[in-house]
Amino acid sequence: MTHHNSRIDCSFVIPVYYNEGCLFDTMSSLMEVIRQNTRFSFEVIFIDDGSQDNSFHELLEIQKANPKIVKLIKLTRNFGQPAARLAGLKYAKGRCVISMSADGQDPVSLCHDMLKEHFENNYEIVICTRSARDESFYRRLTSQLFYWMMRKLSFSNMPTGGFDYILIGRKVLNVLLQNQDAQPFIQGQILWSGYTPKFIHYHRLARKTGRSRWTFGKKIALLIDGVINYSFLPIRLMSLIGIFVSFLGFIMAFIILIRRAIIGSQVPGWTTLTILILIVSGIQMIMIGIVGEYLWRTLAQSRDRDHFVIEKVIDNESGS
Repeated sequence: MTHHNSRIDCSFVIPVYYNEGCLFDTMSSLMEVIRQNTRFSFEVIFIDDGSQDNSFHELLEIQKANPKIVKLIKLTRNFGQPAARLAGLKYAKGRCVISMSADGQDPVSLCHDMLKEHFENNYEIVICTRSARDESFYRRLTSQLFYWMMRKLSFSNMPTGGFDYILIGRKVLNVLLQNQDAQPFIQGQILWSGYTPKFIHYHRLARKTGRSRWTFGKKIALLIDGVINYSFLPIRLMSLIGIFVSFLGFIMAFIILIRRAIIGSQVPGWTTLTILILIVSGIQMIMIGIVGEYLWRTLAQSRDRDHFVIEKVIDNESGS
């Protein structure tokens, strides 16, 4: 269900998960953008994704101080950032939507450029991609590896630094809402839409408070979603590996027969056989796992379950 209201030019959609201590600063920065762009009308949608800290209480204070602009969506539990973002997108009324993080790492000043590219230059997608980041070597390395694999396996136009900070127009938003996967990979869906993106490079700042909940495990899960949902390469790779292994088996069998016929040597002992069994068994297990990933996604898609459950919506209209 799309809540479109042409009176609002831009909706900010901000997932919140354990972000206490930085939400007031984030809202203050957004208010500065709103004050500097008086020709546009705005709304700010915060989605509390099951935070167990003081985040929701801070959001309540922010909403009470800005009841005409701020809308709160509280989910019943932690459904993950993609689902939380999707909840905000479904409730967004703007002609365009800017999705950003709540932790202050994305410079809010870039919103001016994003709005200009959309409303003046007619870009339906404006992507702020990270050219550098004030984070640990480990986090930089894993992120670079993640997005490199995504470029190679699924999206050739995925920026090397990845992206979460983005503006999308109503056309792209409607495509997203009408084409939902059971395991949504929103960055992939945006690129899949086919609209030409405008890239803006920026230096990602360090977190002011708290620690990131974006773990290595979550990165791996998102990588699998991006590859399995948007690429047939794993299935094709399985077929190629199967052909290659079979070819090696025939080659080895031929060599053994020739040696036995010409030289009269005996077949090598258990070492060679054990190595072959381990290699082939390992390849088979990988293939079964890949097939299982596709089957699980087919099952999840056929169930068509909601991506999230909303406990309450608090805004100027409902007040509850």
